[in-house]
Amino acid sequence: MSVRLDDIVQATRDALERRKRERPLADLERELASRGDGRPFMEALSHPGTSLVAEHKRRSPSAGLIRDGASVTDVVQAYERGGAAAISVLTEEAHFGGSLEDLYEARRATGLPILRKDFSVDLYQLYEAKVAGADAILLVVGSLRREDLERLHAEAQALDLDAIVEVHDEEELECALELDVDVIGINNRNLEDFTVDIQTTVDLLAAIPTGKTVLSESGIRTRGEIEELERVGVDAVLIGETLMRAPDPEAAVRELTRPEEQE
Repeated sequence: MSVRLDDIVQATRDALERRKRERPLADLERELASRGDGRPFMEALSHPGTSLVAEHKRRSPSAGLIRDGASVTDVVQAYERGGAAAISVLTEEAHFGGSLEDLYEARRATGLPILRKDFSVDLYQLYEAKVAGADAILLVVGSLRREDLERLHAEAQALDLDAIVEVHDEEELECALELDVDVIGINNRNLEDFTVDIQTTVDLLAAIPTGKTVLSESGIRTRGEIEELERVGVDAVLIGETLMRAPDPEAAVRELTRPEEQE
């Protein structure tokens, strides 16, 4: 895998500078005044059982093109009908083929809370997310300096955006816990070599204190795996590629959200 985390973050920063020139922060601040009420993303992860965050994801560095020409509206509405608790929309352009327009479209298409899935590195992106209709943003510990993580986490709270603070190893988890974040995302994918191991979630859970909301991300494909993660204490799972590849996304979500004994 030739693409590394540093490459993705740099592409994010390059695209961000272009958007800042095209649409100044002051414009976003004015638009924010007309933004409707937010939807409680964190609450959606805390429902009984294991909540499913279903992701719209066009492609990825590891999988390539996933679903060519997929309509955001069709996909997220299928997810909602299938029983997803929340939606994730990947907006990174260079490596994942997403866009802010995908986020705007998702907001119009569904009543579920929405996560803007991108590498947030700047306050500007938080305003973009809020204006476009996101209820939560992603902060990847491995892509941020400690002081930037703290600042962006505080700024998300000030904008009434839930923050998913994503970790992959013990050192990153320790950083998230020191910041006393509410929602911890455990990425089972190593963003340096893109290998995936669900055991990552199991291994890190033991160090997470009671009261934190835990979201397991990447590599989850079956209801059995979700049941296993629920037994060890995971509150929610995020699934993208499996659902995007499914011939019938609604049926795929329903299959993943119903208890095994009902199958």
